[in-house]
Amino acid sequence: MTAPMRTSHSWPAEPGPGRRALLGSGVGATLAGGAAVANAAAPRAASSDDGESPAGAGRGDDGAEVMPFFGPRQAGVATPPPAHTRWVALDLAKGASLDDLRRILRIWTEDMGRLTQGRPMLADHAPELSQDPRFLTVSVALGRSAFERVGRDDLAPAWLGDLPPFATDALQDRWSGGDIVLQIGSQSPTTCAHAHRSLVTGAGAAVRPRWVQAGYRRPSERPRWTAERNAMGQVDGTVQPVLDGPDDHLIWRGAEDGIWSGASTLVLRRIAMNLDTWESLDPAAKENAIGRRLSDGAPLTGGGEHTPPDLTATTGSGLPVIDPGSHMRRAMPRAAHERFLRRPYSYEETHDLSGGPLEAKDTHRSPHGLLFAAYCADAERQFVPVQRRLAEQDLLNIWTRAVGSCVAAVLPGVEPGEHLGESVLA
Repeated sequence: MTAPMRTSHSWPAEPGPGRRALLGSGVGATLAGGAAVANAAAPRAASSDDGESPAGAGRGDDGAEVMPFFGPRQAGVATPPPAHTRWVALDLAKGASLDDLRRILRIWTEDMGRLTQGRPMLADHAPELSQDPRFLTVSVALGRSAFERVGRDDLAPAWLGDLPPFATDALQDRWSGGDIVLQIGSQSPTTCAHAHRSLVTGAGAAVRPRWVQAGYRRPSERPRWTAERNAMGQVDGTVQPVLDGPDDHLIWRGAEDGIWSGASTLVLRRIAMNLDTWESLDPAAKENAIGRRLSDGAPLTGGGEHTPPDLTATTGSGLPVIDPGSHMRRAMPRAAHERFLRRPYSYEETHDLSGGPLEAKDTHRSPHGLLFAAYCADAERQFVPVQRRLAEQDLLNIWTRAVGSCVAAVLPGVEPGEHLGESVLA
């Protein structure tokens, strides 16, 4: 649970109707008899809070500030995180075919290209809501189950797979998995909601909802790469890869991957927090569990937020200043490849019809938590070793529990005249 830096750290070693017809000719017929923003280049890893637009941002036809859509990589990964993001998981309808999946992605590419640029879709039921995108980005990712669902597991990349089980997990189906995952981000929650409804409605009977998880960050005039405080008060997102190019191999699949070049892996973890017991701790106990000062996120061994910790430092009594079980120490990379891009968001659970907070009722935790989105080229090689260490001995496990988990391949970006998934689903 830990905004990207311009320089990498050297850590010390550990000791619509027409569109409906298009889908109707596919899934409707198949069932029937039933019914990126992309970036040409990654932006700089960090942007100062100087009020300037995010790297790559421009203006739409009506002057609205927009993020670019076309390019070899989808936006929403290395672009600065906006104030609001929601992840929407969908499952393909029973009997769906590869052609049905292609049709969905073709329609979404057209819709995303319009919505992100502040232009209504061709069959937009609320065009007024499309005219102020507020830096809207939409990313599309496919879970391995999508390939299995359409009977083409052979098209799934070898690096895409589920995470292994972790002893500290308490995963629930209602927050896990999914054939297709949409990541929708904007400075405006209204824009997110409109894009969400429009895209899901546009897919029609071809998909069915699985889950929706909405998160928020500290509001700002524009999206920006800065560390964020989560619901526990912890400064989250300090150590990140450099996004200017040197660490691209940690986030994106490269030219050696052929048609999957420009793809990434999304690992989304829903982490429930027990704030009731956490808030009963004194500041020193909280900082010991985290390994950083609450005031500014600096390591307990001193310096500023981005100062590398001194893991050899001891107290007057000979104890480590940074506890061996502290979250920071357990999450630190032990090898250069154990790094990945983090986009953390806080969430507050809604209530079910009986009036009780869902996770408070089910897990005896307060209805607050973290949506931890990690992006990497290879989750098994980069993410899993870190998560294993956290599961083995992270003091924060006393107050946190992963209740949802999802892994999906973020599709490569598109150029004008192409549609998402065109090459990888050929």
